[in-house]
Amino acid sequence: MPAVTLSGPTTAERVRSACVRAGGAMLAADGASPVDARVHHLLPDGAFAMTIAEDCAMAIAAEESATGVAAVLELTDYAPLALREPVRSLVWVRGRVRGVDAVSVRRLLDVIAAEHPNPALLEVGSTHVLLLLVVESVVVADSGGAESVRLGALLAAQPDPFCDLESAWVRHLEADHPEVMARLACKLPAALRKGRVRPLGLDRYGIRLRIEGPTGDHDVRLPFSAPVNDATGLGRAIRALMGCPFANGLRARPSGGG
Repeated sequence: MPAVTLSGPTTAERVRSACVRAGGAMLAADGASPVDARVHHLLPDGAFAMTIAEDCAMAIAAEESATGVAAVLELTDYAPLALREPVRSLVWVRGRVRGVDAVSVRRLLDVIAAEHPNPALLEVGSTHVLLLLVVESVVVADSGGAESVRLGALLAAQPDPFCDLESAWVRHLEADHPEVMARLACKLPAALRKGRVRPLGLDRYGIRLRIEGPTGDHDVRLPFSAPVNDATGLGRAIRALMGCPFANGLRARPSGGG
């Protein structure tokens, strides 16, 4: 049986990427005001490590409870550009929040910093506290609808390799390469070309476009012929998507000569 080539990230990959890119993360529970979770890191055992203000009701309740506090972590993935609707996706992680003993705090801070150094980690022990969210369910929602993902699949997946550079590349594409956007717009159905076509996202599987039309917004994915893993492959895939005759490194024939 031939291998199946994915035209887009799996649900688990989308969640892992959203966790890395999330521009906002709020932790909410019944009876307590939502609080900002500046650090939200998925650990190898499937729990989310989070930092929140140590004097908030959520932190106090979690550290005093023997069984943890039922809560939901909401992660918001914002588009790199100022779009009419800036939210690309939402991830809801439901579970129970509990405190962490002092010895484990030091160990977990080292684990998190090794993968994603975050200045907010330095606040733990002074103004913020490290908590764990033991996951019970994960749901992601975007313009295509909502879908749940198993924790095992989430742990087996990896964030998109271009996560850290995506925002800068999308802004560069919009600001400096209108000719690329025009070529990509030609790939859209005729009815969608009447709206304003803008880059929405970029990953190893393709480019996402947002069409801001008079009757609403539409998101379209233009898939690459195969997933790519580095900047060289990404550039080649974008040229091929545009229909560039030199997509595979061909060169124009020199003028003059037979």
